[in-house]
Amino acid sequence: MSIQKQHFGFLPNGTAVSRYILQNKNGMTVALLDYAGAIQQLLVPDRKGRLVDVVGGYDNILDYVYGDGYQGSLVGRIGNRIKEGKFTLDGKTYTLAVNNGPNHLHGGIEGFSSKIWTATPHDGEEPSLSLSLVSPDGDEGYPGTLSVTVTYTLMAENALAIRYVATTDRTTIVNLTNHSYFNLGGFASGKILEHELWLDADTYLPTDDTLIPTGELRAVKGTPFDFTAPKTVGRDFFADDVDLKNAGGYDHCFNFVGGEQPTPVPRAVLYCAQSGIEMTTKTTLPAVQFYSGNFLNNPDHPFKGGYPQALQNALCLETQKMPDSINHDNFTDVRLFPGEAYDHTTVYAFGVRGK
Repeated sequence: MSIQKQHFGFLPNGTAVSRYILQNKNGMTVALLDYAGAIQQLLVPDRKGRLVDVVGGYDNILDYVYGDGYQGSLVGRIGNRIKEGKFTLDGKTYTLAVNNGPNHLHGGIEGFSSKIWTATPHDGEEPSLSLSLVSPDGDEGYPGTLSVTVTYTLMAENALAIRYVATTDRTTIVNLTNHSYFNLGGFASGKILEHELWLDADTYLPTDDTLIPTGELRAVKGTPFDFTAPKTVGRDFFADDVDLKNAGGYDHCFNFVGGEQPTPVPRAVLYCAQSGIEMTTKTTLPAVQFYSGNFLNNPDHPFKGGYPQALQNALCLETQKMPDSINHDNFTDVRLFPGEAYDHTTVYAFGVRGK
C-alpha cells in the first residue's frame, strides 16, 4: 500500500544509510535498512488491535555497525558455523576467517551483515523491497562471484515474505538466512520462556562445546529438543542436558520432516499468550536454527528506546540448510553451481488467538 524512504544515519566511512518503511492495508508495518538488509522494526496487531513491535533492533546505525548479535540482518555467504573456517570444494581447501571462537560464523568478519545493499522498492497492494549485492570472487575467502537478491514482501494477509535468490560464476557454497530476534509480546516485554513453540522437526543436530555439529542427526523424541507438540520454550530449558549446557540454552539446528520443499509450508508456530500474537513460519528450506538469545547481554548497545539487552529476551528462527554442511556428507547440500539458482522463500505469517 505504501513505501517511505528515510535517512537513518551515516556509517563511519561517511556512507549514508536509508530506512524503508512498508505498510499494508491493515497497518502492519516493516522497516528495512539497506545496511545489512536488516529488519529494524516489525509492527503487527495484537488481539486488541494494537500494533506491537515484535523484533529487536537499534535506533542508531552505529549500534548495527559495532553491536553484536546480527540484529535483524541478512547473513551469508554461509549463515551459521563452519568448523575452524575450513572446507574442501572440488579438491581445493579453502580457509575462511575465524570469528566465533575457533570457527567461522555468518559469513566472516565482513559478511553480508556488514554490507550496504542496493535497494529497489516496489509499491502496490503488497509493497516489497528488493536488496541486491555482488560478492566478488575471494570475498571473505569464498570462491566465485556470487550475485544475490533478497526481496522482502509485505503481504496483504499480515505476512512478511523473504525470497533469497543467488547465482554464481564458479562452484561455491551458499546458505542464506535472516537473523531477526522475535518477542511476540513486544521486544521490550521481557523473556520469551513462556512463548509456546511448535516445530515440525523430528531430528536435531547435537554440537560440541564450540557449537559445531558432531555429525549426528539425533531424534528429538524423549529429549528437551522435542517441539513436535507445542510447549513453552522454558519447559525443558533448564534440563540436565549436555547440548543445552554447551549452548546456554537452545542454539541448535532442527531438521524438518521431509526436508526441502518446492513451496513454503508451515514448519514452526510461535505464540505469546500475553499479546495473543501467533507467528507461523513457512519455508522451502529444510531446517531452522532455533536460538533462544543466550548471548543477549551487551550493555553497550541497548535496543530501541534504550531498552537493555538481557538473556532470553528474544529468540531467532533462522530458516536455513544445516550448519557446517560442507564438512558432513550426511548433511544438506550447500553447493551452488554455475547455471543454477539458489532460490528459497521463508514467510513469517502473523495472526491472533482469542479476543
